[in-house]
Amino acid sequence: MNTRAQNRLSVATTRTLERQFLTALFVGISVLWIVPANQAFAQAKDSTAPRFPELRLSLKEAMLAAVNDNPTVQLFKERITQAQDQANTQLGALLPNLSATMSGARRRFFLSSFGGSPGVSSPRDFYNARAFLTQNIFSLSLIQKWRAAKTNIDVANLDSETTKRDMMATTGLAYLETLRARAAVAARVADVKLNQELLRLAMERKSAGMATSLDVTRAKVQLENEKQRLLVAKNGYDRATLNLIRFMGISFDIKLVLTDTLKMTKVAKQTVEGALRVARKHRVELQAQKKRERLAALSLSSVTMERVPSLTGSGDVGMIGNQIPNALTTDNVSVLLSIPIFDGGQREGRISENRSLVRQESLKTQDIRYQVTLEVRDALLTLGSAEQQVAVAQEGLRFSLQELDLARQRFSVGVATNIEVTNAQTSVAQARDNLIEGLFNFNASRVNLARAQGRLDTL
Repeated sequence: MNTRAQNRLSVATTRTLERQFLTALFVGISVLWIVPANQAFAQAKDSTAPRFPELRLSLKEAMLAAVNDNPTVQLFKERITQAQDQANTQLGALLPNLSATMSGARRRFFLSSFGGSPGVSSPRDFYNARAFLTQNIFSLSLIQKWRAAKTNIDVANLDSETTKRDMMATTGLAYLETLRARAAVAARVADVKLNQELLRLAMERKSAGMATSLDVTRAKVQLENEKQRLLVAKNGYDRATLNLIRFMGISFDIKLVLTDTLKMTKVAKQTVEGALRVARKHRVELQAQKKRERLAALSLSSVTMERVPSLTGSGDVGMIGNQIPNALTTDNVSVLLSIPIFDGGQREGRISENRSLVRQESLKTQDIRYQVTLEVRDALLTLGSAEQQVAVAQEGLRFSLQELDLARQRFSVGVATNIEVTNAQTSVAQARDNLIEGLFNFNASRVNLARAQGRLDTL
């Protein structure tokens, strides 16, 4: 009985193993067939996915792209065209004005008006064709208005140049913001890899009986926290990229690749006085404000010159008659001298208004000078501070990496728990962020200093 039972058990066991083998073989074949199919489907899906054009840009190229394609810059270019058209309008007031008229009419006259008996004449035809010429011979007011319109063109050109430089600086800072966000993503990826390694170490220590479940759990929690920070960093990078594309005025469907990196570069030392001299020479805002002062002065002069008499010449020539073949030539020439005497005080009110505008422009000039001085001094201070921040952050990162290495060694030999390792890893993450922030501040201050001095083209 025992032998038969053993034989039956052996046969059952054999059949069970055969079924398990066949099942495993079937699953293996299915996997071998399904996986390539899934890979092929994934490849087909990737091949049908839209592929956006790639655009590789350096900092300088991004700033130039903003000048060429940004809608705000295009708007100021249109204002230049508007100012030119206004100047042409003022010039037209100084040039001859030629016009012509033609008319045909049928009229009846009251005969007693011409010394005849009372009554109405029979209908008579009248034809008239004339050409008129008017010329402002002398008008100081119109001359000053034309000069003011020409100055307004210069103001519009300088305002457009100011907008270009502002947009270049804004785009440059947005480029640096994107570089900072990209560096933050790289830092978070490094933190995740480091925490994965620490988790692996904790699990190995637990298997060897030299660590507890608390150490493993603590490592897992820290890893999930770093993964969360990585997701936030990626979202920040995507948003910074969209913001940069917006400033450049290009299509959002373009895949933007930044070729520059956050790094330290040698910057020539400048004194405050030397930097201010450069700024006063190259800042377009100061040049534009000088033109605005002149524009206000010319506008005041044009109104004041309305007090001066003006001289206008006019004439007309044409054909007139009751029949077109019998029309006769007539002409008229006149010169008009206009002497302003009193207009109810309107002119004096406009003169006072323009005098106020002149004073306002003078105050604006003073304010812009203060603003330029402030921007230059602030940029110099920030640049010097940023250089020190980078140096301190580099040392901090070096020491934090040493601390992490020592903490890992202590944990691996069982001298300490992974709390020390976690604290050291947090210090490394903070040191990386400090270095990224220092490099960003340094490069941003370079852009701000170049903008403050009006030298973005040399950045």
